[in-house]
Amino acid sequence: MNTNNMVRRPTSSSSIILTILLVIALAAKTDAFATKRTLLPITPNNCRPLTAKDANMSEEERDAAMEKALKAMTAFSNKYVQNTNTYYCEDKSVPAVVIKGLAEHKVSLGTPLCPCRFYEDKEKEAKDGYWNCPCVPMRERHECHCMLFLTEDNDFSGTEQDISIDDVKKHCGFS
Repeated sequence: MNTNNMVRRPTSSSSIILTILLVIALAAKTDAFATKRTLLPITPNNCRPLTAKDANMSEEERDAAMEKALKAMTAFSNKYVQNTNTYYCEDKSVPAVVIKGLAEHKVSLGTPLCPCRFYEDKEKEAKDGYWNCPCVPMRERHECHCMLFLTEDNDFSGTEQDISIDDVKKHCGFS
């Protein structure tokens, strides 16, 4: 057994969520301060810099686009899980947060760029396509960095191959 690829199992599902949220938050914060481009306005409802795709949207337009993208990414994830015989994490908040991140990138970049990684230039990465969901490592080796699509032998894999839009909204704090 190759121990270089082994991941230490956190002590609880709370640790999983905290780790994923920390990675997402650090990537978003670091990206906002590390990029050399001028940041566009930050919307009050989500406190993230806007990109060229959503900079000219009103709050209502962005909310509608986000609702549409959230439904699309949830449907995509459910279909992909079934097609690849993978499963969601036993803690449904993990796939919910990742699906929300994919939806946000779908609105802001036009493509579901992996939300769990740091990018010097998100627009360039989105155009490159390597980290667009499903990313190349997932398509080639069934390795999902975000823990959205888990193989049956993964310690955190649940038995579910479906998540509802209501579950995604509930776990992500949407009303």
